[in-house]
Amino acid sequence: MVEELVAVGVTLGSLGAVYAMAAARVIKQYERGVVLRLGKLQSTVRGPGFTMIVPMVDRLHRVNMQIVTMPVPAQDGITRDNVTVRVDAVIYFKVMDAAEAVVEVEDYRFAVSQMAQTSLRSIIGKSNLDDLLSNREKLNQGLELMIDSPAIGWGVQIDRVEIKDVSLPETMKRSMARQAEADRERRARVINADAELQASKKLAEAAHEMSEEPAALQLRLLQTVVAVAAEKNSTLVLPFPVELLRFLERAQQAVPQQAVPQQPQGNAEPGKPSISGAEGAEVGELDPSAGSRSGQD
Repeated sequence: MVEELVAVGVTLGSLGAVYAMAAARVIKQYERGVVLRLGKLQSTVRGPGFTMIVPMVDRLHRVNMQIVTMPVPAQDGITRDNVTVRVDAVIYFKVMDAAEAVVEVEDYRFAVSQMAQTSLRSIIGKSNLDDLLSNREKLNQGLELMIDSPAIGWGVQIDRVEIKDVSLPETMKRSMARQAEADRERRARVINADAELQASKKLAEAAHEMSEEPAALQLRLLQTVVAVAAEKNSTLVLPFPVELLRFLERAQQAVPQQAVPQQPQGNAEPGKPSISGAEGAEVGELDPSAGSRSGQD
């Protein structure tokens, strides 16, 4: 009799230990437990620590309450200004209501991933290329609102969305590089022209001041010689007086204005044309022959 009672006690103890092992659950600090009893949601969400469920009746779902970092696969799209781009992003979200995350959506991670991909495609189609490259903060906020609207009903809160990279075709990269180079060159030319304008004004003022004092020009010339001599080079500087150059210039301008008049050659009678030296020589040679012929006659 005693042996039978001992055997029954051991059996019950074994069954109790097995039941306790089957019913015991440990929930971590960053998790919450959602219990479905015979398929019905229990109102109490189990907190972290040790908890018990009814084996074969209750089913415990652990929900991670940490912030989840999920990369969004790169999406190909055409921007509003007809440029083909490839954009990828990263999304940060966390579960705010564990019960809704289990009941309202089959797999909240997959749902958030698909929603992020479709929203990213929509953002690409609504934006220009310049906005994707330079105005990302505004696009990130718009993308966050697009994903957060349906995710609220799933008990999920979108913490942040960031566009990681925008890939462009090689032809577009070369075109943008040429555009940037042309813009830089234009700005450099404008700056150089502005500098030339300012320098010309200062030089005009300096020339005006030096014209009043001729010795200032000589001093400036000597300063230039000193500056060139300070450099270790083979340049030879010969100062040349500016007054001499002006004298030579005036003399060159005065030469074409002096015209020398031509005087007539020989003593020509009034009203008769003058005979040049060559013509006189020809006449002199013809006179003897003419005289001889008259003598024979």
